[in-house]
Amino acid sequence: MSDDDQRDQTPAEPAAQASAAPAGPEPEPIRFFGTTWVNHDGGYALRRAAMAAGSLVTAVAAAVLLRLSYEGLEIGNVGPFLSISVVVLFAIASSIAFVKTWDSFSRRPAPSSDEAALKGLKTIGFIGSLIAYFLRCFFEAPGEKLRRAEYERATAEFARRRSTRTGNPAARRPKRKK
Repeated sequence: MSDDDQRDQTPAEPAAQASAAPAGPEPEPIRFFGTTWVNHDGGYALRRAAMAAGSLVTAVAAAVLLRLSYEGLEIGNVGPFLSISVVVLFAIASSIAFVKTWDSFSRRPAPSSDEAALKGLKTIGFIGSLIAYFLRCFFEAPGEKLRRAEYERATAEFARRRSTRTGNPAARRPKRKK
């Protein structure tokens, strides 16, 4: 068989299929979960359990690391003021990071919010963020509730827009003037 005969026997894909528009709004993927949160399929429960365990293990390892650094301060004999200041700083930063991370799962930050200013504080209090992630994994994928509400709203809006269409608007006759 020649190359021309083989080309003739392979079915050609229509160009319309390759550039077909989606049949509705696409769900926004969540980090580590993709779009499995929509139907809770594709190992969704296993991913939630793995993410909860991973964030807890990371938080515990970070706490051990902070404990070792605190002991280093004690060995260095820096004084009680600095030792207490470091503990208080990490406690406050962790609590702020926890609250901000927990809130970010249920609402999007405003464009002019202080999220960018708190990025450094959230980095210092990363243990609070990890604990918030761990606790949220017990209920849902972190951010699932927010994305599900947005996706359902977009799907309902798309269905409403699609249902009001009645054929090709270009084929309609112009309205008669009275």
